[in-house]
Amino acid sequence: MNVFTTDKIRNVVLLGHSGAGKTSLIESVAYLSGMIHKPGSIESGNTISDYDKLEIANKFSINTSVVPIEWKDTKINFLDTPGYFEFIGEVEEAVSAADGAIIVISGKNGIEVGTKKAWEICERFNIPRMFFVTDMDVDKASYREIVEGLQTLYGKKIAPFHFPIRENEEFIGYVNVIQQTGKRWKEDGTIEHVDVPDYSAEYLDQYREILMESVAETSEEFMDRYFNGEEFSENEIRQALRANVASGDIVPVMMGSNLTNRGQFTMMEDIIKYLPSPEDRTISGINADTNEVYEANYDFSKPKSAYCFKTIVDPFVGKYSLIKVNSGVLKTDDVLFNKHKQTEEKIGKIFVLCGNKATEVPELHAGDIGALSKLTNLATTDSLSTKSNPILYIRTPLSEPYTAKRYKTLEKKDEDKVAQGLARLCMEDLTIKLVNDSANHQSLIYGIGDRHIDMLVAKLNERYKVNIELCKPKIPFKETIMGSSDVEYKYKKQTGGHGQYGHVKMRFSPDEDPECSYHFTECVVGGAVPKNYFPAVEKGLAEAVLAGPLAGYPVIGVHADLYDGSYHPVDSSEMAFKTAAREAFKKGVLEAKPILLEPIETLRVVVPDTYTGDVMGDLNKRRGRVLGMNPTDFQKTEVMAEVPLAEMYGYDAKLRSMTSGSGTFTYELARYEQVPADVQAAEVERRAKKLEESEE
Repeated sequence: MNVFTTDKIRNVVLLGHSGAGKTSLIESVAYLSGMIHKPGSIESGNTISDYDKLEIANKFSINTSVVPIEWKDTKINFLDTPGYFEFIGEVEEAVSAADGAIIVISGKNGIEVGTKKAWEICERFNIPRMFFVTDMDVDKASYREIVEGLQTLYGKKIAPFHFPIRENEEFIGYVNVIQQTGKRWKEDGTIEHVDVPDYSAEYLDQYREILMESVAETSEEFMDRYFNGEEFSENEIRQALRANVASGDIVPVMMGSNLTNRGQFTMMEDIIKYLPSPEDRTISGINADTNEVYEANYDFSKPKSAYCFKTIVDPFVGKYSLIKVNSGVLKTDDVLFNKHKQTEEKIGKIFVLCGNKATEVPELHAGDIGALSKLTNLATTDSLSTKSNPILYIRTPLSEPYTAKRYKTLEKKDEDKVAQGLARLCMEDLTIKLVNDSANHQSLIYGIGDRHIDMLVAKLNERYKVNIELCKPKIPFKETIMGSSDVEYKYKKQTGGHGQYGHVKMRFSPDEDPECSYHFTECVVGGAVPKNYFPAVEKGLAEAVLAGPLAGYPVIGVHADLYDGSYHPVDSSEMAFKTAAREAFKKGVLEAKPILLEPIETLRVVVPDTYTGDVMGDLNKRRGRVLGMNPTDFQKTEVMAEVPLAEMYGYDAKLRSMTSGSGTFTYELARYEQVPADVQAAEVERRAKKLEESEE
């Protein structure tokens, strides 16, 4: 592949609902550019960007892939992203490297939840965007309804550049709103000019007026001319559109058919005309030595720096770090400094990825996207620069995972392979978190949703040939006491020779600090229990609080006071007093009104306003307490509630079902609270039954 300068590069991310046609759009454009001889298809499993075996088997995108396409003298780096919301991390990584976006809408399905989410992420990352409506060859596709729906959602900034022309229910051409001309495709794929159909004249006038208003607002001179009834030239319109599209003040709407490869040629031309090159964008970091702002701004003449926005770990090929060059020109065998890890590495060869194919290039100019191989210390969101000019770029904020599953390795011999495989997959996907919950003897996987975790397990099996079993996580209940007790326990054992003897009398009561595990005091008088055995008593308590007598959960908030006992000058030992204290604790807790405590989470659910009633009704069924509601952006509401963690399992799937995938949630631990009597009885019975089964 050729080397391109900054002004001849466009980095465009494809966003949209799953099934809207993003991957097929890439195939069509690749075919029109001459890169491939025949477009692939999702059904055949031979597309450029969906090359992973799991993507081919499931027939949807799971990973972001880069497909650079040379169009005339410009390279357009397309970043094809997954449409399913569970893979939002892949989308966020891709958007962080993009300078513009194409939001793809299916003409037959219309505006979907994924369309709105795509708009929201463009707003969050502040990148200009265009809409491309696919499936225009389908008779039921209504371009007009989609345009009107977009204008209802986002106002006058929505500006359709084209209209479809149909004959006998067939998509045969389009109306160019800027030129006010009709164009028809000929059999050889070229265009011939035709009259604008009568049924399109009304909409042409309507949308051209919107365009003219937007053009007029770019300067006072244009505004005066507009109000005086003057017409703008095509060149003036295009210059104003370029400025307004790049700033996000105008969002063009285009359309076509991936199946017939119609409309993509115009889309590619408009990407080059209206979406900004990296040199029109700004990027800044911090000089780690001086703490001064470093304005990189994709300037090829400044010291080299780059940002790693994604990592690919292939068990056969190795590790690829996908980077965007933020300044300077990266060349083969350059030595770059990773300030985060305090390491210098020789980058070796530089590659350009096209799906799963890597092509070596001699250099990458500022603003371009490429891949570096086998940089062991470089991780996603790390920065690279020269050691004399160490630059740190802001790490991309990625979505936090809140859906948890417990996992177990099916075969003990595979434990090391599972650990290594999961570590590599977590290196690829930062929205996966592994948690070793030692207190509850479980290993947890956190993901964005159930499908996300299921795909992780499938990747583990496909790439590393090992399996894990998923199940419901244990809830980290705790035990405490509500009352007081006064108990004694005598541990006496004769086994020939020296025996074992330890005798304690202890009082148990709720501690002043309900969150500490236990508080030990002693008030023994007369040497009934020698001082040298006090540490052994405390050791017994420390062991006992790890698994309480009620249901085997950790105990908190207990004050234990040793006030009396006895000892044997020969048979007493530390072990005997430790055992006596441990057994006294069990007995004392059971006599002091033991209860279970459960974690209560502060839950925040963000949903479109129309779903707030459904969400609150569901939370009530989950023993939740709604605390309030706050309006947020994009006509959404944040519902705040407190919900027991035990009721949160499966909430991700339920929320998606209730809100058609538009709802999101976060939660954090608020406190522990007493479990209702019926829940406690059921949990105690379940644990007792499990203990019996393990003993059998």
